[in-house]
Amino acid sequence: MKVTVIGYWGGFPGKNEATSGYLFQHDGFSLLVDCGSGVLSQLQNYIAIESLDAVILSHYHHDHIADIGPLQYGRLVRTMLGECHTPLPIYGHTLDNDQFNKLTYKNYTTGIAYDPAQRLQIGPFSIEFLKTIHPAPCFALKIGTNSSTVVYTADTSYLENLIPFSKDADLLIAECSFYAEQDGKNAGHLNSLDVATIATDANVKHVLLTHLPHFGDHNQLIKETNTKFTGKTTLASSGFVWEA
Repeated sequence: MKVTVIGYWGGFPGKNEATSGYLFQHDGFSLLVDCGSGVLSQLQNYIAIESLDAVILSHYHHDHIADIGPLQYGRLVRTMLGECHTPLPIYGHTLDNDQFNKLTYKNYTTGIAYDPAQRLQIGPFSIEFLKTIHPAPCFALKIGTNSSTVVYTADTSYLENLIPFSKDADLLIAECSFYAEQDGKNAGHLNSLDVATIATDANVKHVLLTHLPHFGDHNQLIKETNTKFTGKTTLASSGFVWEA
């Protein structure tokens, strides 16, 4: 499995960058996980719009879905040019039907509802869900192949159930919106020590800190996480690649 960071900022994109977006690739299949602001522009550094096989969304906040509209227009144009031949499936939950219904756009993209209580198969990827603690309905994703497992926390405040959900994961893509001295509970986000606790107790091999704040020194997030977690810790950055 190969995972490429397309965007990693929380809230809004940093200059010339993007908010949440992660490209998962395995056995010739390309799955985009979340499609935040700036993601479509950045995505084309790594894959053509017509080569994308599917999209899955954790929730419907702008920093995770803002570029769905541009992506739909992109598929329209590519279809008119004869480069796309089938609608792009976009998977989302139905706890907000108004947002879910927007995932279908004419014959260019098709919204497909996932059932969070059921395992989902998209191409070579097996996906399980865990409802997080966030102001909008949101789901963490456990994405696996026959050889590796990646857990994406999406947006959440500290949730003990993330520990068994992430057990022995090869990679934990963990949102880290706040520093150790800050409490992210009311905002529905994790701080660095929350991430460290989950990663340590779940025995994950590698933590990728993402959904980063627009303040402070991000290297401090690494130092704070490593006060408890002794595995590998990396700050997300545009184009960062993890493979297993």
